[in-house]
Amino acid sequence: MQQRFLDPQILAGIANLELTAKTVVEGFVSGLHRSPEYGFSQEFAEYRPYVPGDDLRYVDWNVYARAGRLYLKRFRGETNTRLTILLDRSGSMGFQGRGLRKIDYARYLAASLGYLAHQQRDAVGLIAFDDEVRDYVEPSSRHGQWLKVLHAIDRAEPGRRTDYARPFWHFQQFLRRRGIVLVVSDFFAPARDVISTVAPLRQRGNDVILMHVLDPEEVEPELESPRVLIDMETGEEMEVHPAYASGPYRDRMRRHLEELESLAQGAGMSYYRSLTSEPLDEALRRYLAVREGRP
Repeated sequence: MQQRFLDPQILAGIANLELTAKTVVEGFVSGLHRSPEYGFSQEFAEYRPYVPGDDLRYVDWNVYARAGRLYLKRFRGETNTRLTILLDRSGSMGFQGRGLRKIDYARYLAASLGYLAHQQRDAVGLIAFDDEVRDYVEPSSRHGQWLKVLHAIDRAEPGRRTDYARPFWHFQQFLRRRGIVLVVSDFFAPARDVISTVAPLRQRGNDVILMHVLDPEEVEPELESPRVLIDMETGEEMEVHPAYASGPYRDRMRRHLEELESLAQGAGMSYYRSLTSEPLDEALRRYLAVREGRP
């Protein structure tokens, strides 16, 4: 039943982005333990997986009985950090095939992960970009900060072409403390260009997470007849035949995804892929996995 409320198509029916984020996070948390309120007590902040050497006094045995895995409770004051979300709002993010529009799915991801960080009293900030920085909210944990971030996410609509260099240069000029950098994008650029642009953030000690958002139709297109496809950022047209879509195109996409993941991991970044048809709680699991053991 809970999985149904984490389905992106159903969440699309909720008009309020803050309510959507709350629904995703609390639905995810209630899947970890018996009470949906248990995860947001006055002191509790988050779970992390047990690793050998951890103090067994902090193991939640109720979760172990339910899930068969050991998790430690972490408390506020232990987990505070800075989360900066870089949200791609370029033209290609407006594509919609078999799932939601990519920009809508990306906004759900950004809002849900931002809400989770806010609940943990982390400083949350946002950069929305295409070929320029279109919105910038500096990370903060002050009163009212979450609404600023939420409004910036809500304003993000597909714009112009993608240019990773400018927003990442902009971010580095204001980077005063290390933290978590979450990039939500479709990464329609050469893999080496993406990684070389983002790598300086990792080299300065940040935990960098690349959240790759794609429509299922972009990964495995299904064409019954030839179509003229239009580039959503350049307006260029190209006739595509079913044989090309099912053969060479899929091979090129597979190589791009493999190269991006390999280069990201080689640079010390975390890389995860999300299809717009997938439940959003997967993103929360990935985010918590990255935070494992990192105060």
